[in-house]
Amino acid sequence: MYAALAGAGVRSLWTHQREGMDLAWSGTDVVVSTGTASGKSLVYLVPSLSAVVDGLGAVSGRGATALYLSPTKALAADQLTRIESLGIPGVRAATYDGDTPTEERRWARDHAHLILSNPDLVHHSLLPRHRHWSRFLRALRFVVIDECHTYRGVFGSHVSSVLRRLRRVCARYGSDPTFVLASATVADPAGHGSALIGRPVRAVTVDGSPRAEMTAALWEPETDEDSGERPSATTESARLLADLVESGSQTVAFARSRAGVEALASSARRRLESRGEFDLGAAVAAYRGGYLPAERRELERRVRSGELRGLAATNALELGVDINGLDAVVIAGWPGRRASLWQQWGRAGRAGQPALGVFVAADDPLDAYLLRHPESVFGEPVEHTVMDPGNPRVLAPHLAAAAAELPLTEDDLGLFGPHARSVVDRLVAGGVLRRRPTGWYWAREDQATDHVSLRGAASVVSIVERETGRVVGTIDEASAHLQVHTGAVHVHQGETYVVVDLDLEGAVATVVRGDPGWTTMAQSVSEFRIERVDRRTVAAGAKVFYGAVRVTGQVTAFTRRLPSGEIIGQHALDLPPRTLRTMAVWWTQTEESLDAAGVSGATIPGAAHAAEHAAIGMLPLMATCDRWDIGGVSTDLHPDTGSPTIMIYDGYPGGAGFAERAFGEWERWAGATLQLLLECPCPSGCPSCVQSPKCGNGNEPLDKAGAVLLLRAALGTSPARLKSGQAIQDG
Repeated sequence: MYAALAGAGVRSLWTHQREGMDLAWSGTDVVVSTGTASGKSLVYLVPSLSAVVDGLGAVSGRGATALYLSPTKALAADQLTRIESLGIPGVRAATYDGDTPTEERRWARDHAHLILSNPDLVHHSLLPRHRHWSRFLRALRFVVIDECHTYRGVFGSHVSSVLRRLRRVCARYGSDPTFVLASATVADPAGHGSALIGRPVRAVTVDGSPRAEMTAALWEPETDEDSGERPSATTESARLLADLVESGSQTVAFARSRAGVEALASSARRRLESRGEFDLGAAVAAYRGGYLPAERRELERRVRSGELRGLAATNALELGVDINGLDAVVIAGWPGRRASLWQQWGRAGRAGQPALGVFVAADDPLDAYLLRHPESVFGEPVEHTVMDPGNPRVLAPHLAAAAAELPLTEDDLGLFGPHARSVVDRLVAGGVLRRRPTGWYWAREDQATDHVSLRGAASVVSIVERETGRVVGTIDEASAHLQVHTGAVHVHQGETYVVVDLDLEGAVATVVRGDPGWTTMAQSVSEFRIERVDRRTVAAGAKVFYGAVRVTGQVTAFTRRLPSGEIIGQHALDLPPRTLRTMAVWWTQTEESLDAAGVSGATIPGAAHAAEHAAIGMLPLMATCDRWDIGGVSTDLHPDTGSPTIMIYDGYPGGAGFAERAFGEWERWAGATLQLLLECPCPSGCPSCVQSPKCGNGNEPLDKAGAVLLLRAALGTSPARLKSGQAIQDG
C-alpha cells in the first residue's frame, strides 16, 4: 500500500486522515467532515484497499470486499480512475450503475473486490437479488458513503432506509461492515451520520491540511446608468466569467437552473469573441444534468486537462465529479444553502495558491437580505440537515421491500425506528404484507422495489429532435409540464429548440432546432385542502399550524416574452392536473385584525400574496431547502380555515421536513421576512422582495405595503420596534 501511495505522491498523512483511518480500521463507524480537497478520499480508500490486499491470499473466496456509494455516477467513475491509477497488484475494482452493461455487472458482482455504485442500484438491484451477491456480502468489510450531506430531505430518508436494509441483509450472511462517511459541509456530522446508518458514528472534524487563503466576495450587480436597469445575476456572472478566463484564471460559474447555465455559458462566449478572443470563447462550455453520459465525461476530461478554461454548471458539478484546483468560482444567485455555497467555493484553490469565490446576488428576497446581512453567510455555521427516516410514506415501501428480501421479524423492527410496527400493521391491513408465525412476508407477485423511487422522480421524459430522432437530453416528468410543454423554448449546450409536442404517455418531448427570438414561461394554478392538523400554536396576531395537506396544481398556459421583457402572447395549454399530498405550515389571521392593522378586505389578496412570496424566499435561511423545493399559496378566505390564510408546503410527497422546521422557527422566519420588506428600497415591490420567478399567477396581485402591515399584525410588532425603513409608507 505504501509503495502505491508513494508512487502517487502521498508520502505522509494529515492528522485528520490518520485519525479517520485508525477509527475505520478498528471497526468504528466514522464520518470525516473536513474542507473540500482535504484528502478525505484517502480515509476510506486506504483501509478498504488494505483490507482487500490482506485478503488476497485467502484460500477460499476472494477475500475482503468494499462497497463505495456516491450520489452520482460521475463521482464513482472518478474514484475508479483514482484506484486504478494506484496500480495495486491483484485489486479488482469496478463501477456498477445504470450505465454498466449486463455482462460487466455480472463480472463485478462475481469478481470485483471494490464495487463503486450508488444507493439507487443497491435499492433496485443488489438488495432484491442479494442471494446472487452472497459471496460479495459475506466478505463485506467497509461501506463508504461519500458526500453524505447530500442525503437529506426525502432523498436522505429513503437512503437511510436502504442502508438499514443493507445492514440487515449483511447480517444474514454473517458480515457487519464498518461505515465510513465523508462530507465537506455538514453541520452535525456525528448526528447526521448516525441518523443515516441507524447507529452511532464518530466524527473527525479538525482539518489538518494546509489551506491557502480565499478571497470571498458578495457582489451586487451595478445598475446601468443609461437604462436604469440592473443586470441579472446570470448576465453579471457571465461578465465575470469572461473577465476571469481572459485574465488566465480557470473558473467555474454555478447557476441555479439548466436554462441559466446555458444562458451564462453562451453570454460568456459571446463576450470573449466580441473582444477577439475566439480561442478562449471556444474554451467555455456548459455542464448540467440532462446531458448524455458521454457528453458529461468529455466535459470533465477537458476541465481536468485545462483545455476548458471556463465552465458554467449546475450543482451537478458541485457533487458530480472530483474536480478541484480551480482558480476561481462564481455563483450566480444564492445556491439554496450555506453548505452549497462553501461546497461550490471549495472547488477553488490550486496547490496552495490563493483562490477567489464570488457570490453574485440575484433579484431575489434572500439574496437581497444576505447582501445587507453578510453575517448570515460568514457568521453562521452550515445548516443542519433535515431528514425524517420515520416518515410513514418513506418507511412503508422500504419495510415492504425488506420483507420481500427476507421475512421481517419482531427483532428487525427496531432497526427501522419506533414507527415501524404501526406501519407494518397498516401494510398487513392493506394486503401488502402477510403475517406468519415466523414473521411478515411480501404478499404480492410484483417486485417490491418497483413501488418506490429514491429520488422521487416518477418518470423521465426524453427530449428528441424531430428531424434526426437524436435524444438531445432528458428531464423529469414533473418539470416537463413547466419546461418542455408544447410551444416551450428549450436551450441545450447553447443550441435553442422549440418544443412542438409533449407526449406524457410516451414520455417524449419532440423539438425542432431554431431560435424564435423569444423565451417562454409557464403559468399554473393551484389550490390546497387541509387534511390533518398535527401541531398548532398562537402568535401575537396569528394562529400557526403544521399538518398534512393536499395540493392540486395544473399548468394552464404559457407566455412568450421578448428579450426586452415585453410579453407578446399568452397561449392556453391542456395538461393534466397533478396532485401532491405533503406537509405544510400555514397561518391564519382574522379579517377584523387585518382591518385594524390597515389591511382592508380588498387589499388582503395582494398583501397575503406578497407576504407568501417573501416568506418562501426567506425560508432557506431557516431550513436546508431551496425555494424550488417548496411551494406556497395564499387566499383571503379559505374554505378549510374560514380566514385569510398563507401556506408554505414541502414540494415532495409525504413532506421533506422543511415545513416542520418553519413551524418551529415561525416567529424568527416571519420576523426576517418583515425585516427584508422594510429594508428593500423599492417603493412597491421588486424581485428582491416580493416578486417570484416561479409565480403561476404572473406576480399579480402583489401589495408590498400591505404585506408589511400583515406581518406586523401577525407578529404583534409595532413600527417603533423595527428598523423601519426607508421607503415604505404605512397606511
